[in-house]
Amino acid sequence: MNLMRICEADDCGRGITIVRDSQAVVELAADSDSEEIKNLSVMVNGLEVLDKNNVLAVRREVAALRAKLEECEKARNQTVEHPYFPPGNCGHGPITNISQPYVIQLNWRGFSYKYGAWGRYSSPLSPGKEMYWVAPLNPEGRYLEYYRLHDSYDNLLLFKYSKEYMYRYGEGSGTAVHNNHMYINIYSSRDMGRIDLATNKLVLRKPLPNAVYNNRFSYAGVAWQDLDFAVDENGLWVIYSTEASQGNIVISKINETTLDVLNTWQTTQYKPAVSNAFIICGVLYATRPLNTRKEEIFYSFDINTGKEGRLSIIVDKVLETIQSINYSPIDRRLYVYNDGYLVRYGLNFEPLPPQ
Repeated sequence: MNLMRICEADDCGRGITIVRDSQAVVELAADSDSEEIKNLSVMVNGLEVLDKNNVLAVRREVAALRAKLEECEKARNQTVEHPYFPPGNCGHGPITNISQPYVIQLNWRGFSYKYGAWGRYSSPLSPGKEMYWVAPLNPEGRYLEYYRLHDSYDNLLLFKYSKEYMYRYGEGSGTAVHNNHMYINIYSSRDMGRIDLATNKLVLRKPLPNAVYNNRFSYAGVAWQDLDFAVDENGLWVIYSTEASQGNIVISKINETTLDVLNTWQTTQYKPAVSNAFIICGVLYATRPLNTRKEEIFYSFDINTGKEGRLSIIVDKVLETIQSINYSPIDRRLYVYNDGYLVRYGLNFEPLPPQ
């Protein structure tokens, strides 16, 4: 008798095991296994007269399937506990995995506004403060004209905003917010802009030395993101490229008040091969698309040590293109703008080895 057993991961998740022989296919479901196995036993008893050896083989297979089914059920009911690291704590290793996407809503300007950025207010000085910002670009995916501020998560869901501002000179979806200021790439330049969110005034404008602009070395699939601002537990960063780096990613630590460059790091990762990037606890992570529904966090650069790394963490997407990723050290989540939808992800980290 040609006997084959299948218990794939998805089958275990549904509690289904399939037994196949040359004459029959029997499905054993987790919620009715005893009844199905009883029916199988009746069939086996009928076969016993015809073929003693094959009947014994089937019985052994039934016992093995029952044990496997119990193992699958036990594994399915177990809760995996991940170590908890409070916001602001960097005593952990790299990202180990990422949650399923949690879709908040479509951006407030509509489905045509596929490009943009959003996030939660990032300030180590006010960790309890709730403020969400949403900054869609115009439909062509280049100009930042309007953005909204929301005082709470509930207000965000209800499209109830505390302020709606117009600012005509932003470019690209590399926007970030830190300490009540928005940081943007000034239109058609290598200039960084610092906007006071209380007044919507551009309080400072300063060029980023040697940075390329006007869609030179932008991310794969996302145009005009020449300057990508990032915020983590250590403050403000900017991710970009230069002609000298030949398009590879360059990272600079920025003084958030003066916009002076405090330090700069060169990587060997070509920026146009990356779909987006973010920084957590001084470690840059870069993503790339695998297909229309999955992204991969595949590259890291530890700014603290200067070491590059390769990893493979699969990110499920709602729609095809991720336009921006903003990390919030307030709640340790990723805020992703995905083809016009506001999407959020949770993160898990590897604990440091004991000293």
